[in-house]
Amino acid sequence: MIIYKDVITDDEIISDSYDMKEVDGVAYEVDCAMITEGAVNVDTGANASAEEADEALDDAEVKVNNVVNSFRLQSTSFDKKSYLTYLKGYMKAVKGKLQEAGKSEEEVKDFETKAGAFAKKILGSFKDYEFYTGESMNPDGMVVLLNYREDGVTPYIIAWKHGLKEMKV
Repeated sequence: MIIYKDVITDDEIISDSYDMKEVDGVAYEVDCAMITEGAVNVDTGANASAEEADEALDDAEVKVNNVVNSFRLQSTSFDKKSYLTYLKGYMKAVKGKLQEAGKSEEEVKDFETKAGAFAKKILGSFKDYEFYTGESMNPDGMVVLLNYREDGVTPYIIAWKHGLKEMKV
């Protein structure tokens, strides 16, 4: 299994154990599912007395996104202007990480071109996205985007490919 970590914050973002595909050479789309958590009912076989009946735990079922929950992604929010400001800074930081890693000038230019085009697609449907940061909530790290497929029910997340490093587990 490969876990993908944010190159800036070292937060775990996604893993290849989920259905993921590369998009436009610059991002990964990872299919998610809404799962039910909580409400574990343990039956010990004992008969609760009338006095103990009020000791029931508040253990309600909760629907959660499996990827967001597994990687402890934290919800955040942006308006279009603040997201654009964040994105410019983030792309500059990723470019720096690519250069530090010894990527060729051609590879860095390719990243900038593809990332710019992909960012325009995101901004074109900005209102459709939810935003999540890594577990550390570091404002300099990657902001993961969550959207829904055409059916309006199936969630997926988008993570910047070049902002991730692989860690084999």
